[in-house]
Amino acid sequence: MPERPSLLAVFRNPAFRALWTAALLSNLGGLIQGVGASWAMTSLTDSHALVALVQASTTLPIMLFALPAGALADSFERRRIMLTAQIFMLGISALLAVVAFLGMLGPYTLLAFTFLIGCGQALNNPSWQASMGDIIGKEDLSKAVLVNSMGFNMMRSVGPAIGGAIVAAAGAAMAFAVNAVSYVMLIFALFRWHPEPARRSLPREPLGRAIGAGLRYVSMSPHLLRLMGRGFLFGVAAVSVLALLPLVARELLKTGALGYGVLLGAFGVGAILGAFSNARIRARFSNETVVRGAFAGFAVATFALGQSTLFAIDCLVLLVAGASWVLALSLFNVTVQLSTPRWVVGRALALYQTATFGGMAAGAWIWGLVAQVHGIPAALTGTSAVLVIGVLVGLRWPLEELGGLNLDPLGRFSEPMLRLDIKPQSGPIMVMVDYEIAQQDVPAFLAVMSARRRIRRRDGAQQWALLRDLENPDIWTETYHVPTWTDYVRHNERRTQADAEVYERLLALHKGPGRPRVHRMIERQTVPSEERLRLKDPTGAALGP
Repeated sequence: MPERPSLLAVFRNPAFRALWTAALLSNLGGLIQGVGASWAMTSLTDSHALVALVQASTTLPIMLFALPAGALADSFERRRIMLTAQIFMLGISALLAVVAFLGMLGPYTLLAFTFLIGCGQALNNPSWQASMGDIIGKEDLSKAVLVNSMGFNMMRSVGPAIGGAIVAAAGAAMAFAVNAVSYVMLIFALFRWHPEPARRSLPREPLGRAIGAGLRYVSMSPHLLRLMGRGFLFGVAAVSVLALLPLVARELLKTGALGYGVLLGAFGVGAILGAFSNARIRARFSNETVVRGAFAGFAVATFALGQSTLFAIDCLVLLVAGASWVLALSLFNVTVQLSTPRWVVGRALALYQTATFGGMAAGAWIWGLVAQVHGIPAALTGTSAVLVIGVLVGLRWPLEELGGLNLDPLGRFSEPMLRLDIKPQSGPIMVMVDYEIAQQDVPAFLAVMSARRRIRRRDGAQQWALLRDLENPDIWTETYHVPTWTDYVRHNERRTQADAEVYERLLALHKGPGRPRVHRMIERQTVPSEERLRLKDPTGAALGP
């Protein structure tokens, strides 16, 4: 039996090693800041809802802004986007520390600052996660995602305890200052990293169209919709632990900031154990089984957390919660990346984050209100019930086993030589493809064309239709529109190796001479001037009227 490559083999890549180390320190600072913010809110207000909203204010921006950030990640240099986000968060964190040191911090001011830091994270995350495929490559992508998760949770195992000690000794303002300093090394590492520039043969899509393309791709990918639905459900329920843990520490366990930090550290240790066991678990069980197990494990943990008043029991319970958290979220993340081509991976990750973190933002608010009205145990019991529903949903709509598709660009398209003088932005363009299909092959043809329609629409085709010739029923014509000639070229360049199988099946059914005939036409709603009807010969010279 061949030896399985080590999870730590990704550290042989110097760029990954440098960025991961810098991110480690940045994550440590972020976790210290999180403890400071949550504990500061408990001293600023007695409202359970406002305490829970600290978590919501960090995750809400990801729901709101992740998709535009994903479109930017697919269109611009990701390193520059991450630098912009990190410098922005450094400035906001430094300002938060100053306001706290001056004693000017109130509950709503604190929420505003944590919201702005969340905005920086929303801008940074799609570029950071999509960059893993650029740095490491597809073959080691799952290892890179797990190592990133492991690094974050290594810091989660010690960062909250350190944060609790800092808050207890020097106050929340010092925790905010430490976070501001923690961005410096990652900014320096990003300045030193010089990835190979992406080769672009086409102009960038406008932001609005890029967002639309991401939404269209995901909406035409049922397996991604299913995964994002489970991510939303997990986020709604699982965030209750992070949102309500300050209240558990203060009211159920009667401990201080240091005790709260230790509880968060136990959650982090559990997450590390989950990361180390992830590869072994996924090798033995299907994706759906792993996700169901994570939902069930978290359900047991939240129920026990709500009933226990013993510090040691809660630490053990949080180990299970941390492991379940990593098993679910890392599987979701890897699956999105391995089932999405590179041209849209940033937007797909952003939509996954929108679903999951949107669920977290909503869940933090909901469970905070439930805790305010009915008490903390009732809120945690309610979250465990939602997690059980997540297990049952998997019985009806299980996740697929993904990652086997070759999503590299097909690379077979060559831009045709045109005789009509048009510009890249000319359009709209109508495309018609003629097939000759024997009567006995019609059922098979229609089945293949159903897959063809999904691929066409997913990659940008509009108004797709399939026509049959009334006078010659063996002739079928596929038609669709794209807004401009550039969009037509982009549509064809998005085709992947996995898509080629559908076209090969169509070719096998086509019985006409040669390959299916393609007509490319430009629409005109009015009669164009003679000047715009000029033709070109194949060498590019204009032909007379």
